[in-house]
Amino acid sequence: MTSVPSLEEIQSLEEALHRPEIRRSREVVETLLADGFVEFGASGRVYDRTAIIDLLAQESGTDEGNLRTANYALKPISNDAVLLTYDTERSYLDGSKRCVLRSSVWKHDGLKWQMFFHQGTVRS
Repeated sequence: MTSVPSLEEIQSLEEALHRPEIRRSREVVETLLADGFVEFGASGRVYDRTAIIDLLAQESGTDEGNLRTANYALKPISNDAVLLTYDTERSYLDGSKRCVLRSSVWKHDGLKWQMFFHQGTVRS
């Protein structure tokens, strides 16, 4: 049985994926995303691990807006997996905002925690 990680540990891994320099590093993202990773994007699209790694590596970093996160919560869901939920608000240069409810399943592979699933749901 794997010990339950702290909220701070998983939040730190999650927030690493928010940083442009991490997102564009194929090698780092490959270590953070588990084999079999799936994302249900806020856009409604479904992405597999390869597609996400390719998309993130190609991000330009322009007009990403300012991202704020809040309301993190962590719940164990099995002996080797946890569910992280939180809110994001991205403010853009044109004054618009996008609020998204987010959830991620992090799974321990015996050595490290990796994201196995992510979903973003736009909040109206």
